[in-house]
Amino acid sequence: MSCPSTTLTLWGASWLAGASSPDDVIDAVQSWAPMHLVGAGDAEVALRLDLPWPQLQDNGPIVLMRIARMLSAEDPDTQLTLVLPAPGDVRGLPTGTDFAAAAIHAEEGILVGAPGRQGVGIVPTVEGPDVLRWTVFPVPVIPQQAEQMGLGEAEFEMRSAVRDAADTLASMRGGFAADDRDPRARVAEALEEFSHHSYPESTPDRALRIFDTADQVAAILTVAGETGVRAQTAAGVAAREETLRPLWSTIRTARLGAVAATVRAARPRV
Repeated sequence: MSCPSTTLTLWGASWLAGASSPDDVIDAVQSWAPMHLVGAGDAEVALRLDLPWPQLQDNGPIVLMRIARMLSAEDPDTQLTLVLPAPGDVRGLPTGTDFAAAAIHAEEGILVGAPGRQGVGIVPTVEGPDVLRWTVFPVPVIPQQAEQMGLGEAEFEMRSAVRDAADTLASMRGGFAADDRDPRARVAEALEEFSHHSYPESTPDRALRIFDTADQVAAILTVAGETGVRAQTAAGVAAREETLRPLWSTIRTARLGAVAATVRAARPRV
């Protein structure tokens, strides 16, 4: 699992569809931190959703589930949509909103609502050791969800990305500082962190493979981006970032496609 927003999107959608229990959602979200706080982004959304402002409320997962259930009851077309913005890539964001600014800074967020109608955006941030803060922002109009990459294409792109990431890491070995640890051990440690998080049972097998491969590529890129930086000139570091950027974009696209497919799979078929 790549980030708290992915966890809440997948497990929240599964719960709203009746495929997971409230305890499943709580356990999944709390795997990111033992304490979760929730606060409103402004007085408007605080009044609308009965949230504290500017104070924070604990029992974060329960409060977030209440918000999702309330909005779903108001509008049956309510959806949970993951966004993973990055510099130069703001797909899916409602432009000009406080949510968009916060999501860009955090590089993650969740839209809750029906496309074309009023909703909210939720962004998690690290508040302190073992504490996540979830801020709920008003969104005047939920954007129409962009067409996501299909699972078949995403799986193919991830297989190619594994090879490209491994080649990139190997090509950078000459720039590692003398005291850098074995990059393979660091990649294994990063993958171990990802493995602590679970997926709903309704997650398609192909989506699971995409998530796992994306985590593998992300671990390699993280090590490639951090290892040996002390031994690089400013120009070398900039060149390294330029090399890694397209691969990070591929990971985001594949993850968004897999999340969208998993959310669809959780919905009851009528």
